[in-house]
Amino acid sequence: MKINSATFIQSEDSYLKGPKDGKAEYAFIGRSNVGKSSLINMIASKKGLAKTSQTPGKTQTINHFLINEEWYLVDLPGYGFAKPGKDYREKWEVMIIDYLTKRENLFCIFVLIDSRHPLQDNDFEFMRFLAHSELPFAILFTKADKNSVTKTKQNVDEYIKLMLEYWEELPPCFLTSSVTREGKEEILNFIEDLNKKFKKK
Repeated sequence: MKINSATFIQSEDSYLKGPKDGKAEYAFIGRSNVGKSSLINMIASKKGLAKTSQTPGKTQTINHFLINEEWYLVDLPGYGFAKPGKDYREKWEVMIIDYLTKRENLFCIFVLIDSRHPLQDNDFEFMRFLAHSELPFAILFTKADKNSVTKTKQNVDEYIKLMLEYWEELPPCFLTSSVTREGKEEILNFIEDLNKKFKKK
């Protein structure tokens, strides 16, 4: 898939306030500081589309970006960041869980995981929630350029080994880097195939 246009449409604090045009939506979510904004900009071929920050927890709303006038890339707030406090976490849970479970046009959730580190409990618990809720998702291992190829493969293999203790079949997995653009073509081709299925549905 070639990206011809990528436009910020709106931010909202409820799934009920999202676009009403019936287009497919693909949500991107992960731990705070996982490199989500940089990866979104890389995939959309538009620097600055999603605002990057050195401060974890920068994204605090549901953000819709229209890609090729055809589908939405949705940037969701990160999890696993304690600074905003209990009230923010409770608000996050209502806003995000409602979006993930009630948004009719949400067709796939991309869970971003930092490939530099061993499996984090909140990553694993979040994916177990998605599986238990029967929500389709794929895994994007980020920052593949930050470690050696051997170390990155070791970390990813550890994730896969543990996940296979709980799942008979793994969700689609992609290794990515916003610096080298690794994974971009594979992710866009995956979304293109999903778009065809969405239209048939």
